[in-house]
Amino acid sequence: MLELSLHSIAAATGGRLVLSPELVDAGFSPETLVSGAVDTDSRLIEVGGIFVAKRGEESDGHLYVDAAVSAGAALVIAEKESDASVPQIIVEDSVDALGRLATEVVRLVRLTGNLKIVGITGSNGKTTTKNLLRAILERVGETIAPRDSFNNEVGAPLTMLKLTPGSRFLVAEMGASGTGEITRLIRMAKPDIGIVLTVGLAHAGEFGGIEKTLLAKTEMVQDLEPADIAILNLDDYRVAGMADKTLASVLTFGLDRKASVRATDVRAHAGGTEFVLTLASGESAPVSFQVLGEHHVTNALAAAAAAESLGVGLTDIVAGLEGTLRAERWRMELLGGSGGVRVINDAYNASPDSMVAALKTLAQIATPETRKIAVLGEMSELGEFSLEEHDRIGRIVVRLNIEKLIVVGEGARALHLAATHEGSWGGESAFVLTPDEAYDLLVPDLRDGDLVLVKSSNSAQLRFLGDRLGELFA
Repeated sequence: MLELSLHSIAAATGGRLVLSPELVDAGFSPETLVSGAVDTDSRLIEVGGIFVAKRGEESDGHLYVDAAVSAGAALVIAEKESDASVPQIIVEDSVDALGRLATEVVRLVRLTGNLKIVGITGSNGKTTTKNLLRAILERVGETIAPRDSFNNEVGAPLTMLKLTPGSRFLVAEMGASGTGEITRLIRMAKPDIGIVLTVGLAHAGEFGGIEKTLLAKTEMVQDLEPADIAILNLDDYRVAGMADKTLASVLTFGLDRKASVRATDVRAHAGGTEFVLTLASGESAPVSFQVLGEHHVTNALAAAAAAESLGVGLTDIVAGLEGTLRAERWRMELLGGSGGVRVINDAYNASPDSMVAALKTLAQIATPETRKIAVLGEMSELGEFSLEEHDRIGRIVVRLNIEKLIVVGEGARALHLAATHEGSWGGESAFVLTPDEAYDLLVPDLRDGDLVLVKSSNSAQLRFLGDRLGELFA
């Protein structure tokens, strides 16, 4: 984080600075400077860091103040005072204080530097696009981007607080489970460039339907100013329609030949995807893209469009894309290979759109000799759409000629029933309750040449099953 005084941090967060007599005697004052990393996890605190104690659904960060101080925290921001041996700032709401502090840091960096901010939202593809754009921008300047999928009211400000005076780019994922949440994040760090990838059924249960999802994602472009740029997916008609909802300049991307930034001659295979990238300038070049899955080409185009808008040349854009070996851990991650068995572990997130895309990839990259196996778990947070969408996916498995299906977990049972009814299979689809049961059922049946897709929402825990299978054939 930027170097700030205790007084400045208290003012930014709206908090009350607490300095014990012992600390004052030791030389601490409101003007004492703090510049360490900020975190809400006491296990990640480093010497000189700032620990923000927040209340969560399953735990209370206030219970870990002593652990954070022992790890080297120089400041604690909390909702209640403790006997911590470091300065404390007491606030009404720790999460709100975190956002306020991030807003102030972004403001200061913008005042003193040439910072450009890119905001990314969409029902699918945010993390992949973020990683691709970071890989490109790091080639030309200091780039701050979130780890993992840090894209909510806690993760986004934690990323913003990593800014330094020399930061040139901030790439911010902006996720939401309801209307107003993206607006809140944007007001912490208003993007110069806002990317909208897709509007789909991911989290539809929380949003209350796809139209409300559309309203929430539109928030990304509504607050942009005429000097800003909205980068929109022309292949998604809901996203393309946002062009009328923004004052910003609009740049489109997609496979549609009318897109400003587009891909042609797309060819998917087991080693990734080949395509020709054409930028808005008209420049073009072939790209050997190693991220598995043709659907990730859309994310590559979004990253390329943002990078071009920031003045990055075609050579660096292609190098950044080609240098990215995977989307992220547990996202279309190709494992195994020993004994001829390969595993696609894509079980960190799952929506109907991403499930279909993963299944199509499984079918696309398989050779005629390859047996295609899908191990599928629940797509969570679909609400009233859950039964219908699991049923639809089960039927798609059959239509894509996936030879073997194992469905895991009660929440995905409809997927198994639909596949069985669609294909009138005799044992090609099996249902089990746990990942361990799936492992025990699958492993004895695996043979040379098999290609296994493991796909589910995070809550189904199939990503660890994918790891076990990958390690078995490493």
